[in-house]
Amino acid sequence: MRTACLLTAVVLFTACQTTPKREAITVNYPTTKKVDTVDTYFGTEVPDPYRWLEDDRSAETEAWVKQQNASTFGYLDKIPFREDLKNRLEKLWNYEKLSSPFKEGDYTYFYKNDGLQNQSVVYRKKGDGEAEVFLDPNTFSEDGTTSLMGLNFTKDGSKVGYLISEGGSDWRKAIVMDAETREIVEDTLVDIKFSGISWKGNDGFFYSSYDKPEGSELSAKTDQHKLYYHKLGTPQSEDRVIFGGVPEEKHRYVWGSVSEDEKYLFITASISTSGNKLFMMDLTQDNPELVTILDDTDSDTNVIDTEGSKLFLVTDRNAPNKKVVVVDTSNPTPENWKDLIPETENVLTVGTGGGYFFAEYMVDAISKVLQYDYEGNLVREVTLPGVGNAGGFGGKKEEKEFYFSFTNYNTPSSLYKYDVEMGDYKQYWKPQIDFNPEDYESKQVFYTSKDGTKVPMIITYKKGLELNGKNPTILYGYGGFNISLTPSFSIVNAVWMEQGGVYAVPNLRGGGEYGKKWHLAGTKLQKQNVFDDFIAAAEYLIANKYTSKQYLAVRGGSNGGLLVGATMTQRPDLMQVALPAVGVMDMLRYHTFTAGAGWAYDYGTAEDDAEMFNYLRGYSPVHNVKEGTEYPATLVTTGDHDDRVVPAHSFKFAAELQEKQAGPNPTLIRIETNAGHGAGTPVSKTIEQYADIFGFTFYNMGYQELPNQAVLKEFKD
Repeated sequence: MRTACLLTAVVLFTACQTTPKREAITVNYPTTKKVDTVDTYFGTEVPDPYRWLEDDRSAETEAWVKQQNASTFGYLDKIPFREDLKNRLEKLWNYEKLSSPFKEGDYTYFYKNDGLQNQSVVYRKKGDGEAEVFLDPNTFSEDGTTSLMGLNFTKDGSKVGYLISEGGSDWRKAIVMDAETREIVEDTLVDIKFSGISWKGNDGFFYSSYDKPEGSELSAKTDQHKLYYHKLGTPQSEDRVIFGGVPEEKHRYVWGSVSEDEKYLFITASISTSGNKLFMMDLTQDNPELVTILDDTDSDTNVIDTEGSKLFLVTDRNAPNKKVVVVDTSNPTPENWKDLIPETENVLTVGTGGGYFFAEYMVDAISKVLQYDYEGNLVREVTLPGVGNAGGFGGKKEEKEFYFSFTNYNTPSSLYKYDVEMGDYKQYWKPQIDFNPEDYESKQVFYTSKDGTKVPMIITYKKGLELNGKNPTILYGYGGFNISLTPSFSIVNAVWMEQGGVYAVPNLRGGGEYGKKWHLAGTKLQKQNVFDDFIAAAEYLIANKYTSKQYLAVRGGSNGGLLVGATMTQRPDLMQVALPAVGVMDMLRYHTFTAGAGWAYDYGTAEDDAEMFNYLRGYSPVHNVKEGTEYPATLVTTGDHDDRVVPAHSFKFAAELQEKQAGPNPTLIRIETNAGHGAGTPVSKTIEQYADIFGFTFYNMGYQELPNQAVLKEFKD
C-alpha cells in the first residue's frame, strides 16, 4: 500500500452522529526498497527484505528516516487540535518539581525543575542557608539533549563524579569535580555503559563498561561487560580491570558497589537480565582476593547492607517473592544464610536508613511498608498517606530522618519527611499544579485471562464517567523482565483524562507484581500469556462499556512496544489505534544488537532450537504483518540514537505495515532525531511527542475537535 485516504468520521464511525465531518488526509508513503536477504533457521527460510535498514550509519537509511518523518509530520500538521494539545501540555507541565533531598558532606542536595526546563537542575544548601545551583544540565548542550544520568559523591562529600548522556545514548561520559569549588579535577572518562560510579575513599572509583564495538556504536553487539577501577590523576587507559573480560566466562552485566562503611567491594555478574553471581573483596587489605558468595545465576541476590562482619542480602533463592538473609563474611555462601525477614505472599523490595530496614511490599501492585531492626524484629507498619505507590524509603545509616514520595494515577507525587525513631512523618513538599485530583478516581478490577488466570487492572478516569462505550481509552501495558507497573502520576495522562479519556493499566504476567512465578509465566514458551492477558484486558474494557473498538488505543514502550506489536497483529480487530514505542519487533534478530543477547532469559532466541525459533516467529511483529489485513491506525515512535532497542526494529515494522495495510487507516513512524530510548529526553521534545501521539489518537478515533473543549477554553481564557 503506497497511499491511504482517511474517510470522514461519519463514514468510519456511524455511532458518532454528532461528530463534525472532517477533511480526509492523504498519506503518500515513501517507497521502501526490498532486498533479497534470506536467513535459514532449522531448515526454514525466512526472508528479511528490509535488512538494509539495520545499517544506522548508511546514507540510504538516513534518507529513509527523513522521508518517513516528512510523510508523518505532513499528516500530523493537518490535525486541527494538535497545537491545542501542545499548549495544554505546556501549561500543565509548567509547575515546580522537586526531588527528595539527600545529604552529602556539609550540604543538602536536591533536584528541581522550575517547570518547563529541559533538564532538572541540581541545587544545594548548607544548613538553613540559601539554596544555590550546584550543577545545571541545561548548560550541557544548546538543545537540551545532553542529560545528567548519575551523581555519586565520596563518603565525605568532598568530590563528586557525574555521568552524562549525549543524544539519549546509553553510552556515558564521567566527569569528576571538586564538590566545594565545583572545579573539574581531571580529564573526562568516556565509553562507560550500564554503570554508576562507586568511590573507594577519595582516590578513585569503580565503574563498568564494554569494549567499544566494531562497527556502529549504536547497534553493534556488546556482550562482555567489565568492572574497572579508575585512580584519580591517571589516564583512563591505565584503568585496571577488576572483574570480567575472560572470553570463556562471558558476563553481559557487571556491577560494582562499595559498602557504606567502605570496607567491602561487592560485585554482581549476570549473563542475562535475571539471575546473578555475587562476589566480594575486602578493601582493607592491600591485595584483596575475590571471594565468592554465590557462583550460579539461579537467583537475583544482592547485598543491601553490612554491619561489622555481617552481610545482609535480599534474595529470591528458594523464595520467589524475596526475603532478607544474614551471613558472616567468613563463610558467606548460601548454606550459611539465615532468614532475617522471611518471604511472604507479597513481593518484597528493601531499603535501609537510620539503622533500620524498610520492607516495601506490593499488595496487588499497591505499596505496603514495614520497618524492621537489624535483628529482624518488626518495629512498625508505616501508615501511608493513601492507596498508591510509596518510594524512596532509605538513607544513610547515621541519619535519623529521610524523605519518601507518594503518588498514584490521579495524585501528583508529594514528598514526606520521615522520623525513623518515632515512625511519624509530615508533608515536606506538595506540587502546585493546575490539576485537581479530587475530580478523578481509580478503580482496581480483576479480570479473567484466556487460561483462567485472574489479572489485576487499575482504571483511572474523571468522576461521573458514563459507561456508554464511547470513552476514548488508552490501554497501557508492559509485561516483562520482572518489572512492575505501580500507580504513579503522569502529566500526559492527566491531559488525556481531562479530555474525558480513560487510562487503564493491567499488571500482566511477565512483570514482577506477584514475584518470580508471575514473571516466569510470561517468558520464553509462555510469552503468549502476556499477549493473552493484554487482549483480555481490552475485552474487559469493551464488555463493561468503558470503551469500544472505535475508541480504544493500545500503547506500550520497549518490551511494551513488542506487546503492542504482537497484539495488533494477532487481533487487529480489537482496537482503533496502536501506539508501539521503541519496541522489540524483530524477535529473530533482537539478540544480535547491542546488549540484546541479555534479554534471552525472557525471550529465548531463534538459535536455541527449532521449537523456540517457531515460537518466536509465531508472534514476532515484523514477521506477522499479513498482506490484505486491515490494521488499526498506527503511530510507531522511536529515536535515531536508541542503542538499547535499536530503531531498526521499528523501521522494519513500519515498512511491513505500510506495504501490507489493506484498510484506510494510516501507518506512520515518528523518528525523533538525536534521541534514545527515552531517559533524559528534554521536556520540550516530550511535550511535542505527546501532542503528536494524542493528536493522532483522538483524530483516528473520529474527533474533529477535542472531546472537552471546555478545558481548552478555560486555559485559553
